[in-house]
Amino acid sequence: MDRIAFVFPGQGSQSVGMGKALAEASPAAAAVLAEADEALNEPISRLAFDGPAEQLDLTVNAQPAIVAVSVAFLAALRERWAAAGIDAPEPAYIAGHSLGQYSAMVAAGVISLSDAVRLVRERGKQMQASGQGRSGAMAAIIGLADDRIPELLALGEPYGSVTVANRNSPGQMVISGDRAAVEAAVAGVKDLGARRGIVLPVSVAAHSSLMAEAAAGMTRVLAPIAFADPTVPLLANADAAPITSGEVARGELIAHLTRGVDWVAAVGRMSADGVTTFVEIGPGKVLTGLTKRIAPEANSIATDEPGVPGAIAVPFLDGSPVA
Repeated sequence: MDRIAFVFPGQGSQSVGMGKALAEASPAAAAVLAEADEALNEPISRLAFDGPAEQLDLTVNAQPAIVAVSVAFLAALRERWAAAGIDAPEPAYIAGHSLGQYSAMVAAGVISLSDAVRLVRERGKQMQASGQGRSGAMAAIIGLADDRIPELLALGEPYGSVTVANRNSPGQMVISGDRAAVEAAVAGVKDLGARRGIVLPVSVAAHSSLMAEAAAGMTRVLAPIAFADPTVPLLANADAAPITSGEVARGELIAHLTRGVDWVAAVGRMSADGVTTFVEIGPGKVLTGLTKRIAPEANSIATDEPGVPGAIAVPFLDGSPVA
């Protein structure tokens, strides 16, 4: 039998209309979205369904909307498997990309959905406020060899703090930090053999030292929240280390604000431990594309599929998608 991993996307996977067809076709998904609306005391599902995009894209809205829709996808999957008389596959691992760690922790029984959407709403506020007085930036770096990363960061360090925020796939990473440092690094990427560097249109320097205030704020916010031990192995964002307890999970949600996301290491660890099928649960197909580049021999499935009934592809145990 295939070893399966459930993976959950992060911010940037949002789009107007996400989850709408799913909720119309799946009572279980509709119930999840209603729970999220109640927890936030506002219709986040309506914003996901109908926009406008400029409101949905705001960090404080995108984060709870993505978590709610991701968990709705998981509920719909379980509902469809049960209706087909199939035992829901037991994942060997669950992992989330940045914000996706909250969805992953709901899936692994660590925190409740209601707590998760309230926490990520606060996370968005803390991230937006963190580093005020310092101009932050992020940039995508395409086609740079891993052994040139120290040289890349050295280009920016005379101008401020800069670090690798996301190592998404071989030859694709994102750097983050003080704007002057990020721009200086980008200016020299072609000299290091990269194809290009692109400063991203964001104002938050995620996964960098500029998020230290957000990490301190989330430490206080997370303190009273109940964290259970995960029912399925989870992996940390920065180093793909196992998250073995509720308290380690709590620490992960604080640490990953200032540390990077090494998705290459996470997929590599899961593959090395025998995972052959990766199921992306949530809106979009970003992680499916990244996973195919990291582990091309694996079966990577995106459940978000607008062209099938209910806009969800349902994989069987062998990984084949079923409408």
